Amino acid sequence: MGRNWVLIVGARPQFIKASALCKAISEHNLCSVNKINLDILHTGQHYDNEMSQIFFNELEIPSPKWNLHCDSSDVNLMSNKIIDTLKGENIDKIIVFGDTNSTLSGAISAETLNIPLAHIEAGLRSFNLQMKEEYNRIETDKRSKWLFAPTSVAVKNLENEGIRSGVYNVGDIMFDATKHFSKVSDKKSNILKTLGICPKEYYLVTIHRAENTDNINILRDIFIALGRIDTFNIILPLHPRTAKVINSNIDIQNILSNKKNIKITEPLGFLDIMALEKNAKIIITDSGGMQKEAYFHNVPCITLREETEWIETIDSDNNILCGHNIEKIINAINHSFSMNPISEYGNGDSAKKIIDILIND
Repeated sequence: MGRNWVLIVGARPQFIKASALCKAISEHNLCSVNKINLDILHTGQHYDNEMSQIFFNELEIPSPKWNLHCDSSDVNLMSNKIIDTLKGENIDKIIVFGDTNSTLSGAISAETLNIPLAHIEAGLRSFNLQMKEEYNRIETDKRSKWLFAPTSVAVKNLENEGIRSGVYNVGDIMFDATKHFSKVSDKKSNILKTLGICPKEYYLVTIHRAENTDNINILRDIFIALGRIDTFNIILPLHPRTAKVINSNIDIQNILSNKKNIKITEPLGFLDIMALEKNAKIIITDSGGMQKEAYFHNVPCITLREETEWIETIDSDNNILCGHNIEKIINAINHSFSMNPISEYGNGDSAKKIIDILIND
């Protein structure tokens, strides 16, 4: 059974999940004679220091063996670079996470090189085919030998698409990472003191998805809604894509200049983000991963999208979908969330389950 594995990552959520997998592999190697050799290929999709290297440093992830510095949105170009890099290497399995261009590029490369593929977070569906992430998920699942689903809903989605072989419900690997790094952030993050804010007296806001940032009318509506919030501070770590749009739009600049309670920061490391998440009164985001992180920290979430892959967070009244509708966002802020428990995400041992399956197959 081959144990030369390559993990392909490229974006923030993948670094976080990679940390949980790397930690579990290290623990396996400490107590087993059958060692796993894991090499990391970083596509460079998030290529600047704030969005990439700081996460490797904080999350205790081994340095990538290959860093392609490929910040391209062209999946074919990225795939070709991965194929050229891995061609001739002794690789038994390729592992990818989630739904980014790096994910699909890794899947295409594995198929081309005839290397079995494992997809972590398989089966997630928003059912919005206009989202490139939805296309990436579907095409990656089609190419995967092992499909590690985080929930029973994800398993059902795969069944509905005729995919039953190699499907495993292992829980959510993000829960593994959150359990571990929540304690680390308590010790290492001073972000609340730095920003001069107190727990439960601010809203944490993140905006980065193309459907929000690439349409100026949509982004303006979101900032109009944020501009109506007077009761609490708003902490807004600004994604480079969002910053670029704001810097070119005078209307949004005027909203921000007139609202002293909106505090903009540079992109932050994971430990600082985690500290902000768990101490927020409400999280307002268009991030898929942050919807779950909000739940893990027992913080209500308002999602700036029309759909979500994490339907459990909606059904349990931990999360509300608002899109960019101004009144919906304001009404959601005033909503009394039930914060019901979700049993779907496992016990924080998803990475171990994944490794156990892969080393025995």
